[in-house]
Amino acid sequence: MIWLTWRQFRAQALVAAAALAVLAVILVFTGLRLAHLYGVSGIPACQAHGDCAALVNNFTSEVRANATNTVLSDLGIGLLLVTPAIIGVFWGAPLITREIETGTFRLAWNQSVTRTRWLAVKLGLVGLAGMATAGLLSLMVTWWASPIDRVTGLPAGRNGTPAFDRFAPVLFAARGITPIGYAAFAFALGVTAGVLIRRTVPAMAATLAIFAAIAIVMPLWVRPHLVAPVHVSTALNSVSIDEWSTSGNGSHMSVGGTTNLPGAWIISKQALTPAGQVFTGPAPRICMSSSSTGSACLASLSRLHLRQQVTYQPASRYWAFQWYETAIFVVLALALAGLCAWWIRRRVL
Repeated sequence: MIWLTWRQFRAQALVAAAALAVLAVILVFTGLRLAHLYGVSGIPACQAHGDCAALVNNFTSEVRANATNTVLSDLGIGLLLVTPAIIGVFWGAPLITREIETGTFRLAWNQSVTRTRWLAVKLGLVGLAGMATAGLLSLMVTWWASPIDRVTGLPAGRNGTPAFDRFAPVLFAARGITPIGYAAFAFALGVTAGVLIRRTVPAMAATLAIFAAIAIVMPLWVRPHLVAPVHVSTALNSVSIDEWSTSGNGSHMSVGGTTNLPGAWIISKQALTPAGQVFTGPAPRICMSSSSTGSACLASLSRLHLRQQVTYQPASRYWAFQWYETAIFVVLALALAGLCAWWIRRRVL
């Protein structure tokens, strides 16, 4: 049974292996140069004793100025985002529908091998190959981008803006172990769609649509609630305030301050009054005057005794989020595999 499954799947496996080999050569060649650029940037020594903003800014500028680095960075992220979908659409959806459409399932399911074992071998071999493909791709891209990721959360440029944010929805899904969970789920989703729809092309379309919807829902509504966030409150004064805006001729105003939380996932920032209410204005009159200076407006805002409440996830929780999200998708994949087994044993004739 394993030999038969391999014979049916070997073309896809060889194409995936060849693509990974070509990409590995490119990433190793350019990754060594990127690592050298990071090594001579002075950031490793600076992190132990000083402010690295200028060095980080220079390093990120050099990285982004190199067209090859930019293309490979975008390509790596793009590949890791679409690879699970490709696995689900082209490996998962046709796995059972091919047997149903050609009618070969009648022969396959009336041999000495039971339907359950037949499905288990197919799901196990092809599913593990899909997870291995996503895992190897993630490993290569993560290694290549490790110099960039090391400056994640370190301030660069004006207002202490982080150079890179590894909690960003797109970047988070294209690093670490989450692509493995996404690949497992997408593959199982494709197989399930094929079993239920029984037609290859509609099953492929349904797999792509559902997976895309879940990939959007996860970072927006699920990921922020996987772990209870941390709240911190700091005073807003002329030193800490770094942004403000007004609207409605000054009837509404928003104020924000700096956050010294390297690598953290900032979920929300709110300016609060001494009474604990969200500050929405009105703006002090001096802030609306065309002749006033920024320092005068800051001094006026300082006299309001505002505080900023920041809701965030610490940088130390990054791998916890990676493991939680991967576990969720692996469990969903197992549940879908169980549904396929039940449906094939009880419903498909």
